[in-house]
Amino acid sequence: MISKKIKKNLSRSSWIRSMFEEGEKLRQKYGAKNVFDFTLGNPDPEPPLLVKESLKNIVLEDVTGIHKYMSNAGFDDVRKAIAEKIMQDSNLPILKDHIVMTCGAAGGLNIILKAILDPSDEVMVVAPYFVEYLFYIDNHGGIPVIVNADPKSFQLDISEFEEKITKDTKAIILNTPNNPTGVVYSEEILTKLNSLIERKEKEFNSKIFIISDEPYSQLVYDNIKLPNLLSIFDNCILANSFSKSLALPGERIGYVAVSPNITDSKLLVDALIFCNRTLGFVNAPALFQKVISKSLDSSVNIKEYREKRDVLYDHLCSAGFDCIKPQGAFYLFPRSPIQDDIEFINNATNYNLLFVPGTGFGFPGYFRVSYCTDLDTIIRSKDAIMSLGRDYKLL
Repeated sequence: MISKKIKKNLSRSSWIRSMFEEGEKLRQKYGAKNVFDFTLGNPDPEPPLLVKESLKNIVLEDVTGIHKYMSNAGFDDVRKAIAEKIMQDSNLPILKDHIVMTCGAAGGLNIILKAILDPSDEVMVVAPYFVEYLFYIDNHGGIPVIVNADPKSFQLDISEFEEKITKDTKAIILNTPNNPTGVVYSEEILTKLNSLIERKEKEFNSKIFIISDEPYSQLVYDNIKLPNLLSIFDNCILANSFSKSLALPGERIGYVAVSPNITDSKLLVDALIFCNRTLGFVNAPALFQKVISKSLDSSVNIKEYREKRDVLYDHLCSAGFDCIKPQGAFYLFPRSPIQDDIEFINNATNYNLLFVPGTGFGFPGYFRVSYCTDLDTIIRSKDAIMSLGRDYKLL
């Protein structure tokens, strides 16, 4: 009835959704207020006021033609505004012609991979990783090559890249701040990776693209400076969305930016535009292209996320869990007290605690905790987390 490939992929599909559905059962049994669901990365705050005002004004202005087809790359004025913003941050001569508006970062990643991959090209993915990367690569005939992060810091392990880059390596997907660890890759380690890539490109007479997946780029804490990957890697293609920064995941609005340092960057942009159309996206949602163009300097309240991180991090540490304090995004990634992280998260449901196993991110022995929930729920979860820690004799 369905393809063998999809049938196989269904069996490997998201642990995040599986645990959320488990939470639905617990909520029905114990009541929503008594269940502590830390599974979904679904932004908790409402969009900023400027976003809502922009949407209202655009609709009430009743401008004709706003709902019609436009270039598959998106509205020129929106692309220009985004290019100017990126140019400020990167000091690169980014123009509107380097920008393609997309259906979120996921749509962006798919058109990038479709545009650059030939069958059996390899795409390196850093574990722990967002599991959909593997399916996106598979969508377009590529082969994922998993590179483990350093488990002591979750920074990139350059020796792993050295070992696994081959003549078939076409791209590396980097996600910083990272889902699921919340770690920001340091400029020092990214510069080392760039040096390695340049050496490998000469060795294999190849070009290796850096695909920078940046939906969490605005969610950075503690005065950490997020390195600009467009400034570090010449062959960089950036995929971004406003799902997290403006709390708009349901609107599916994002963009791809192509570095002007890429040889034949115009040809690459033309390929992205073609793939935007032929993969069926056609163009990014027209109305929200206009909304975000007026909201580029806006953001959700970062202080609220930081407070949630601090409270939940303190809960976990007080209960004896080993956890690196994240510098961005809205996740923590503690070590499981037992190697079998699936058994552990199943046991956690006995305390009405819902987590996602590290296995779902290609990194067994850990678990992800999302703080996309209200602060009151996080505060009230302490007793349950402490009880879970005592159960495993961590205290």
